[in-house]
Amino acid sequence: MNTTLHIPSGLGDDMNSRDMFAIIGGSFFVYVGILHFTDTEWFEPIVPPFFGSAKFWVILSGIVEIAVGILLIIPSLRKVGGFASAAMLVWLYPANLYMWISSVELGDGESLTELGNLVRLTLQLAGIWVSLWIAEYPMEKRTKKFH
Repeated sequence: MNTTLHIPSGLGDDMNSRDMFAIIGGSFFVYVGILHFTDTEWFEPIVPPFFGSAKFWVILSGIVEIAVGILLIIPSLRKVGGFASAAMLVWLYPANLYMWISSVELGDGESLTELGNLVRLTLQLAGIWVSLWIAEYPMEKRTKKFH
């Protein structure tokens, strides 16, 4: 049963909610990816020191975010983009966890509060779920019957 909401796009075709979330998420990733190049100093403090060169990881993650964003925006690549987005959000979490554990100050000199870090974790998990939904990964609960 397809429960995806269809939204009239005005372009002669209907856009469904999966497409809308993919375009919004993809646009967000492209925007944030570009920020990795225009304001590297803001992102550098959250790279865990054991990774080595913070600038390298900021640039690399910016490239990945832009690429994933493009995959989400292009309809024919959207399913791959959903899986890539979920993988990227898992791949990037060590920086967010390091920022939380070490109370890292962001580029503006402020650290996230405990609540802010919990909200970020919740959004990261929701982002992974939405990414898998965009990829049309079957997430219905499966049960096995033992006889």
